[in-house]
Amino acid sequence: MVDLSNLLTDLADESAQLDALVAPLPTADWARPTSAPGWSIGHQIAHLAWTDHVALLAATDPEAFYATVTAAPDPTRMVDAGAEEFLAPPAELLARWRAGRTALVDALAAVPAGGKLPWYGTRMSATSMATARIMETWAHGADVADALGVVRPDSDRLRHVAHLGVRTLGHGFAAHGRAAPTAPVRVELVGPGGDIWSWGPADAADRLTGPARDFCLLVTQRRHRADLALVATGPVADEWLDVAQAFAGPPGAGREPAGGDGVRA
Repeated sequence: MVDLSNLLTDLADESAQLDALVAPLPTADWARPTSAPGWSIGHQIAHLAWTDHVALLAATDPEAFYATVTAAPDPTRMVDAGAEEFLAPPAELLARWRAGRTALVDALAAVPAGGKLPWYGTRMSATSMATARIMETWAHGADVADALGVVRPDSDRLRHVAHLGVRTLGHGFAAHGRAAPTAPVRVELVGPGGDIWSWGPADAADRLTGPARDFCLLVTQRRHRADLALVATGPVADEWLDVAQAFAGPPGAGREPAGGDGVRA
């Protein structure tokens, strides 16, 4: 079982890594467009600040969390509206994001064992919420890094993203209107240190192998399968590469094949 305190440390570290990337940027760079249509680097950080805020409400005031859902004038624009609402000049936005993510870590640490937090269409444990926040922070950090033309060093925190990607196999199929597969898939990924991370039965006919970073880019829909060194064996594993989605909600549009560096123009 994953230790919550270790997860929260990794969440704080993942946030700090992205913070170190954006904090020194001149104001003009915060307006740089990213691969998310209509979103600048500022929007990416504002989105994280907003999502941390609603996660904090879920952990501390469920009624207030539900109120944000019912009060949304257009649920289909909730994510974009949240980013727009929290967008602010860089210094103000950084301060808001830092305070919010710190408060969220403290709140998740205080959730009673076995407690469930409300979320969009589901309920989550504190460990699941922390894992999801690591995943989203890493994914939006990838968008920021792409916009800046830099490559962030990988860490073992990728394992949390990969674990969530494996756990959401059925969700990816369902989100795309397809029946969840019944055949198991063996997943073997090469971690940043060269060790093998594995999930699923060793004798499964369907298999997915490759670098952990590439798998994480796939399940967060930051790269098209054609731009990744992932090898699928079997029909279920192959179809999974088309529908993988570690995040909640409707299916994302994904990224177009880019070739080369895998970044969509």
